[in-house]
Amino acid sequence: MAVTTTGDQPGSPQTSSGLVSTLLDRFGHLVRELSKFATVGGIAFLIDFALFNFLAFGQGVPPVAAKTVSTVVAATLAFIGNRFWTWRHRLRSHPAREYALFFFFNAVGLGIAVACLALSRYGLGSIWPDVFQTALADNIASFLVGTGLGTLFRFWSYRRFVFVEAGIPPVPEAADDPPPRA
Repeated sequence: MAVTTTGDQPGSPQTSSGLVSTLLDRFGHLVRELSKFATVGGIAFLIDFALFNFLAFGQGVPPVAAKTVSTVVAATLAFIGNRFWTWRHRLRSHPAREYALFFFFNAVGLGIAVACLALSRYGLGSIWPDVFQTALADNIASFLVGTGLGTLFRFWSYRRFVFVEAGIPPVPEAADDPPPRA
């Protein structure tokens, strides 16, 4: 195999740092949005987790009701964080529209988490109550499985429908271009 005077092999693939740089140039905005979304979501998750456990196991609120309350509180804080930090650079529409869509998609995300919790507690719990009707099983079903699936759905829906990107501005025609033919 031939080697150049710099020691590189001809036709060698791009270096890993060059590949990382290329990927960051191409997907950097997505990585930044995703990391901010994860930070806001992490804080909301901690609030959701603490409030759920306080209500369900400290105050005796039924687990599904506790999950509903904890999610609504956490979602309100997540909306504020996402609107004013994660997607602050995006086009702003009417705040009531954003808020309504945000909570609609959070309701779907809540439905995903509650469905996972209900399936575990009442579906699988009716078969194996000693395993699936425990605090550990409720937390795994609700927070690991339910919140994980709900988070994937929410990130996609917020980017797509709630905090929309501004459209690409039309390119003005040059003054010396002939008018388009019909």
